Amino acid sequence: MFEIVISIFIFMSGICIGSFLNVCIYRMGREQSVVKPSSRCPHCQKPIRWFDNIPLLSFLMLKGKCRDCGGKISFRYFFVELLTGVIFLALYQDLGLSERFFAYAILLSGLIVATFVDFDFQIIPDEISCGGIVVGLIFSFLFPLIHSTPLRWLGLWDSVLGVLVGGGILWILGCLGDFIFKKESMGGGDVKLLAMIGAFLGWKIALLTLPLASVVGAVVGIIVKIRTKQSLIAFGPYLSLGALICIFWSSKILSFFFTLK
Repeated sequence: MFEIVISIFIFMSGICIGSFLNVCIYRMGREQSVVKPSSRCPHCQKPIRWFDNIPLLSFLMLKGKCRDCGGKISFRYFFVELLTGVIFLALYQDLGLSERFFAYAILLSGLIVATFVDFDFQIIPDEISCGGIVVGLIFSFLFPLIHSTPLRWLGLWDSVLGVLVGGGILWILGCLGDFIFKKESMGGGDVKLLAMIGAFLGWKIALLTLPLASVVGAVVGIIVKIRTKQSLIAFGPYLSLGALICIFWSSKILSFFFTLK
């Protein structure tokens, strides 16, 4: 019974945080404050009442429409809240209330914001990537067990290496791409995002995240090219997906490849 209560609390906390992440997604891409003003309808700009701002439930009760003007509310709001709740619950089921749970919850919250902002605006806010790097370094020093060591200086060192290796390898690949294709092939936001992932997960997982993201991104890129004739896609979402896969299944993936040898 205790586990069920905690699981429900974690899920509820996740959807509430997801509601705030929706605010960040909408406003950061538009360079607006995430604090003021209070939540408003994007169509009529009227403030959203507290009882119309209950995660998941309000969207369902209002049938995805504004109470005042009847304007359509994007399903993304519901999806982000549900996604955040499910991720938090999955983290808890896998890690319990450990240092890694809290660190990864922060990381994945930042990656959710980065993903949807990148989809909409092809940018990754520095508040997420650079701020995330700082938070990752601090967490790694204060809670070194997220890097499987009890020593703070080793936890910090692994985090620093993660920043340098994650950001460095993507920067080098970007420079090579610029030279080969004679145009910008990798945005600076992607470099900082992988550096942020490395700050939380270390250099080994940062290296594993990149090929996973590249494979998924290549498949999506081919589909987009065929359907729309466009060759430019946001890479941040696939780095985020690669990091998510690594958090839950990196040990199994690495064991599989080592077994093949």
